[in-house]
Amino acid sequence: PIMLADSLLNKKHKDNKYYEDVNENYKKLKAALGKYVEIQKAGGWPVVDANVKKIKAGSSAPVVSVLKKRLQISADMPGTDTTTLYNDTLKNAIMSFQVRHGYTADGKLTDAQLKDMNVPVIKRIEQILINMGRMQWMVNNPAGQLIVVNIPEYILHVTKDGAKEFDMNVVVGKEGHNTVIFTGNLNQIVFSPYWNVPPSIVKNELLPKMASNPNYLASQNMEINGQDGDLPSIRQLPGDKNALGRVKFLFPNSFNIYFHDTPSKSLFNNDKRAYSHGCIRLSDPAKMANYLLQNQPEWSPSKIEEAMNGGVEKYVKLKAPVPVLITYYTAWVDDAGQIHFAEDIYNHDGPLASKMFASNN
Repeated sequence: PIMLADSLLNKKHKDNKYYEDVNENYKKLKAALGKYVEIQKAGGWPVVDANVKKIKAGSSAPVVSVLKKRLQISADMPGTDTTTLYNDTLKNAIMSFQVRHGYTADGKLTDAQLKDMNVPVIKRIEQILINMGRMQWMVNNPAGQLIVVNIPEYILHVTKDGAKEFDMNVVVGKEGHNTVIFTGNLNQIVFSPYWNVPPSIVKNELLPKMASNPNYLASQNMEINGQDGDLPSIRQLPGDKNALGRVKFLFPNSFNIYFHDTPSKSLFNNDKRAYSHGCIRLSDPAKMANYLLQNQPEWSPSKIEEAMNGGVEKYVKLKAPVPVLITYYTAWVDDAGQIHFAEDIYNHDGPLASKMFASNN
């Protein structure tokens, strides 16, 4: 990876310069790559012992000195203080690290966070290089509205002419199979949707429950509405129990992925938000509906609220479809210039790394 990184950083390669000129995200990640290569060449960062979790603010321990060095090297902690005292500067540095790795910033380190902290610099360099490769195909500050969901980040970003409109937390599917990067055009909103239960869920989850409880479907507000091969075709009626919540947003794509509401609101409180059954759940679907219909005056906020709670499925076509980009970046640089690393939840980085970095040089 170091040889590849050096060639990218030092050679005046025409293609690479092109990507930098037209793609701000790529350019920022390349700048971060340079910093991480310098860290690697200077000897990397120290491993922090798990005992650091037991140290309370205001107390002293030798491991605190190691933690400070580690956070200074990654630019989470300013200055050169390497005393053994756990002070406020260190707490702020821990919170900076937590934000950059997708955790709630509370200043209290966990086993998972320490595992992230002890990932060797060379592995982070590989991660940056993999994501620079993905980023070459990224739309850069396009005209008009754009919705981007970065799956490992669990966040949906809405921009207009390249400027941020709003961000929203999302819950994604537990497994993405080959869903890495794809695009679609969001062109329809469905209020009070039916949920047509996928055959795999009918077979593996519903049929066993129906066999043991004849009233199971009724208890879940579900009904049989025909046959699907040798399986019953089952749908869940609009309403409070509906798995899609009160609204869904369609952007036709070959993965059959869409955005939707959910009755399981507590999931949005978790740092890691990958759960079963593939589509993307929005934390504030009413906000999204109002945003998308803002130029269709017949759809006032009160009418949208009424349709979401009406219990009758209703399709609404957008006058101007909005492009949707689903991305899979496990490393990126934010607007403030901070590099972020996310868990490779679908294990897409691993196979790429084995192809890109045949030998650990």
